[in-house]
Amino acid sequence: MTSTETSPSAHVLKKSPPEEFDLVILGGGTGSTVAAWTFAGEGKRVAVVDRKYIGGSCPNIACLPSKNIIHTAKVVDYFRRSKEFGIAIGKDGFTIEMPGVRDRKRKMVVGLNEMYMGNYRKTGAEFILGAGRFVAPRTVEVTLADGTTRQLRGANVIVSTGTRASLEPIPGLAEAQPLTHIEALELDEVPEHLIVIGGGYVGVELSQAMRRFGSKVSVIDRNERLMSKEDPDVCEALNDLLKDEGIDVHLNTRIKRVSGKSGDSVTIVFEQNGTDKTLTGTHLLVATGRIPNTEGLGLEVAGVELTDRGYIKVNERLQTTAPGVWAIGEVAGSRQFTHISIDDFRVVHSNLTGGNRVTTGRQVPYCLFTDPELAHIGLHENDARAKGIPYRLFKVAMEANLRARTLSETRGFVKALVGADSDRILGFTAFGVGAGEILAAVQIAMIAGLPYTALRDAILTHPTLAEGLGVLFSSPASAHNVVERRESENAA
Repeated sequence: MTSTETSPSAHVLKKSPPEEFDLVILGGGTGSTVAAWTFAGEGKRVAVVDRKYIGGSCPNIACLPSKNIIHTAKVVDYFRRSKEFGIAIGKDGFTIEMPGVRDRKRKMVVGLNEMYMGNYRKTGAEFILGAGRFVAPRTVEVTLADGTTRQLRGANVIVSTGTRASLEPIPGLAEAQPLTHIEALELDEVPEHLIVIGGGYVGVELSQAMRRFGSKVSVIDRNERLMSKEDPDVCEALNDLLKDEGIDVHLNTRIKRVSGKSGDSVTIVFEQNGTDKTLTGTHLLVATGRIPNTEGLGLEVAGVELTDRGYIKVNERLQTTAPGVWAIGEVAGSRQFTHISIDDFRVVHSNLTGGNRVTTGRQVPYCLFTDPELAHIGLHENDARAKGIPYRLFKVAMEANLRARTLSETRGFVKALVGADSDRILGFTAFGVGAGEILAAVQIAMIAGLPYTALRDAILTHPTLAEGLGVLFSSPASAHNVVERRESENAA
């Protein structure tokens, strides 16, 4: 063979070795995004892979877009209440233009995407739009939009692929092509009659918003109460809120079958208290829970095990069963809140930089963005009773808050659980205007270990919503000595 000749094997292209990174992140949610910017800002070579969304679900199809739509619904409510504020609207009233509602939301999303990409460029982290899967330990292959592939190997890998809306195996449900929150936030028309399956966060928030836009709305839930894990007084208050806004609520139901197609006509047959009932509407929204996005990721190749519920198995440091592979956010079974995925990042960041942070024992605040809002942190009364924890209960109506009166937003209440034998705040719930912001003040006091008397005696600006905490903690407290009560019941 001469020097100009080549063997047939020489024409076979050798696959390039994987690109080396300090950190590869599979899934571009909020926790992932903050992780990318932070590690890259510390000089690490970082790549983030996501199938579709810059920044994940929160800024694109979930938290922020839904709050954008909900705020528009609040503006609509102000229009309807205009006479209450001394504002006259013309005899023709006003019209809801859903394309405009949707476009305001889309404009916000575009702005967020631009901001996120600016931060990627600023920090030096690389964002890759494509479908990623493990092909070897700590090695991810990404299929790009043009069909080409890249292989990325990380000294460490974080999986943060989130969850998606689930469809229960109800006859006819999938064929009805129901809306999830994603499609509901893209509607360009006001549904004539929206049927919502599910009385949790998504179902309750969007039910109220769509009702305010002009839809007839019916909510169906399997539980005996809306937001069934909350305390009874909260569930009752939410139920009253929806009913007062003209929303039909059907509780303690079992859906038997669905027929028709969402967007045209859809009929649901359900059983309630032993009786079959039928409900027909134009649109169907399903909000009954979420399932983890773990299919097609090649987790078994990487040595990453799943729990019996299909979530990635992690320990309290968010390590998976594979060395060098971590998981954060909802796919790891963490509570389904963006702020928890960010804290998950903090846990992993600490453990990769010499610390030893864990997920156990942390505070989990949350807020339901109805109008008015529901916000909670710490112990529920339900929990205290179940665990036999004695407590003092402080509770006042929102109408006791002078700022709420200036806003004509006096619906709801605030309550706090304080230790029976200490002044420590065990839990706090607010159902009222600005509840999420009021919550933050109490949470900071809880983090600092301050007694409730610190809030009671603080000089808080007048008139503000937070000032109402002084009123709350100055009110008479009712004692709930659960342990003694149970002992006396057992003795009887």
